[in-house]
Amino acid sequence: MDPITAHRNRGLHVAVGVTIGVVAAIAAFAWSPWPTRLPAFAMLAVLVLAYGAFGWRGYDVRRAAAGFLPLLVLSALVLPAVVPSAAFVQCVLFPVAWSQVERVRTAVALSLAIGVAAAVGLQIASGPSALGSTLLIEGISVAGACALGLWITRIARLSDDRRRLIEELRTAQDSLAEAHRAAGVTSERERLARELHDTVAQDLAGIVMLTERARGDLAAGHLDRLGERLTVLEESARLALEGSRTLVAAGAAGIVSDGLAAALHRLGERFTRETNVSVVVDAVDDPLGRDAQVVLLRTAQEALANVRSHARATSARVTLRVTADDARLTVADDGVGFDPSVPSAGHGLRGLRERLALADGTCTVTSEPGRGTVLEVTLPVARTGTDSAHPVALALAGVLR
Repeated sequence: MDPITAHRNRGLHVAVGVTIGVVAAIAAFAWSPWPTRLPAFAMLAVLVLAYGAFGWRGYDVRRAAAGFLPLLVLSALVLPAVVPSAAFVQCVLFPVAWSQVERVRTAVALSLAIGVAAAVGLQIASGPSALGSTLLIEGISVAGACALGLWITRIARLSDDRRRLIEELRTAQDSLAEAHRAAGVTSERERLARELHDTVAQDLAGIVMLTERARGDLAAGHLDRLGERLTVLEESARLALEGSRTLVAAGAAGIVSDGLAAALHRLGERFTRETNVSVVVDAVDDPLGRDAQVVLLRTAQEALANVRSHARATSARVTLRVTADDARLTVADDGVGFDPSVPSAGHGLRGLRERLALADGTCTVTSEPGRGTVLEVTLPVARTGTDSAHPVALALAGVLR
């Protein structure tokens, strides 16, 4: 039961008890044309017992109401017939009747029945001489009860509609919250997938390549190269471990206090040692926002990973140029090239474009077979101390706040 209905029912319980007490006092002391008042007290006793046994449930249980409502009509007849002033009982009979029926037509018919029964009872007690006043009193009583009942019913229906709308709104809010939660989980999974691909997966690919070369040197008897191979392999494994820990801590792996340019130089030096592909980095420090730095570093990592995996290049060049409005990162190699119009099955370029799209950046790939590849990225930038151009980039780039 909702709180509004429970409050209404408690109010009616109190009204019934108070009214029956007042009517009992009237029946005891008011004028009566009969030598005994026992029928009035008997009717009140039956009404009290019936209400206490099942009548109070009639507001919510239709079967209980069907058994109690006829007693309302009977009491409207008996009480005024014994003590005319006991017609006061109608002030509670009408609201109880309206509250225990569902249809308005049934409530109006029941009000008419109570009014007619009270009129008959008054006529029995007062005789034909009081017919005019009886009809006037009961007509006003029935009309007032119906008008008040219709008004209250209208308010109750509006209240029910409002409660239903509130429940639907709460359901919609819960569904929306669940959808946001699911979207957040999906977004975080996509972020982790991109970060793992751009950091840990590339580090592990480099370690695998170094291991293969060390095994080849061992098989060929080039023991003098093993020391250098193992040193680079150890450094790569340490960097992979550091990147993994930073990623778990939701940091920006690869960017420290010395900025993006230094991170790009370290990336180029490490790539050269791992692959023997000469990488020239042309970048200077510029006070870029941290979000932009992470996106640009990830772009460079992905581009060089593609050079290692597919280009078969002998050299590559990484160039960073920053203007007042945007930053341009270019990664060019002298490898075998490819046809950009042919869709690739890899995740790298697709993930890179998704990351740039979330940061309002663009990516252009220029290549053809035998002519090398140039990847150019343009990114709107925010200076140090401000947010990035697109707020979603923060969440999906995995930067330190």
